[in-house]
Amino acid sequence: MSSGNQNAGKKGYSGTAVFTPHTPLSVTYNGMDIEEHSHEGRMITLDMGNYYLVNVYTPNAKDGLLRIDYRMQWETDIREYLMKLDKEKPVIYCGDLNVAHNEIDLKNPKANRGNAGFSDQERGKISELLSSGFVDTFRYLHPDETGRYSWWSYRFNARKNNAGWRIDYFIVSDRIKDKVTRADILSDIYGSDHCPVVLEIDI
Repeated sequence: MSSGNQNAGKKGYSGTAVFTPHTPLSVTYNGMDIEEHSHEGRMITLDMGNYYLVNVYTPNAKDGLLRIDYRMQWETDIREYLMKLDKEKPVIYCGDLNVAHNEIDLKNPKANRGNAGFSDQERGKISELLSSGFVDTFRYLHPDETGRYSWWSYRFNARKNNAGWRIDYFIVSDRIKDKVTRADILSDIYGSDHCPVVLEIDI
């Protein structure tokens, strides 16, 4: 089994990892090659031969949107990077994207409007990505399904009450969306404030 991990410069702050039984042709850390994004261990790109796998942990905009400017720059740069890869071969983009795209993607949209993870700016950026030739696989297969979340606060019995957010995604190049056979959220698996999300694709 091959594996790769990217640590953050600030211990315990962030990081990403990929474990795979398939040996990638290459592994790139912080593959956007932009200095501003190179210290938080937020990105791994694997060239799997007939597709790219890009695993990320998207920066949080923070309470009061204190980090929204950086978040917006990240979103612009990652979109351009994914579009560049997509010109070579299809892309599977996954991870904690730290945004609930639409009201259906969180339990309390009205109360959270404008908060980090559900600001108009962040939602607009994921809309921009999806309009650039990419597909949210869960919504592709489950367009109207409600109450399906991948993250719950540790406060207020949020998980017990299923007061969650869908912020973990598998997004793929539009031209391979028809190869997706399953996109699921395993909310019955505990051990974190997140739960696993699943993509099965015949590629």
